[in-house]
Amino acid sequence: MLLPKKVKHRKWQKGRRRFAGAESRGTQLAFGSSGLKALEEGWLNAREIEAARRAMTRYVQRGGKIWIRIFPHKPVTRKGTEVPMGGGKGAVDHYVVPVKPGRILFEMDGITTDVAKEALRLAADKLSVKTKFLSK
Repeated sequence: MLLPKKVKHRKWQKGRRRFAGAESRGTQLAFGSSGLKALEEGWLNAREIEAARRAMTRYVQRGGKIWIRIFPHKPVTRKGTEVPMGGGKGAVDHYVVPVKPGRILFEMDGITTDVAKEALRLAADKLSVKTKFLSK
């Protein structure tokens, strides 16, 4: 799974879950001819990204090239079960990437459009945000 090698701060503040508009960066296909674009905001964790990558790779059977345009760099903490209130912030449990509408999540090239569409559909089923297929 994807996780940062080194972080400046081990635990981050959560941030407010308010709608901050559409994505301004990473909204165009840059590497491949087909891609998967997010249509809503949310947090994608490293497990979802890895599951989507595996689904795509298995479907294309070592054909073509896949680019992952997102990286989970935001730590999410959890306190243990049955731990009373207080006692500080919990330990880092997993990493997520905050996604806004318009962000390109994955790109593919070197395969036909219909194969890419099906592979990206399988990947989209693993993600917790609504997505759309794009092609040049």
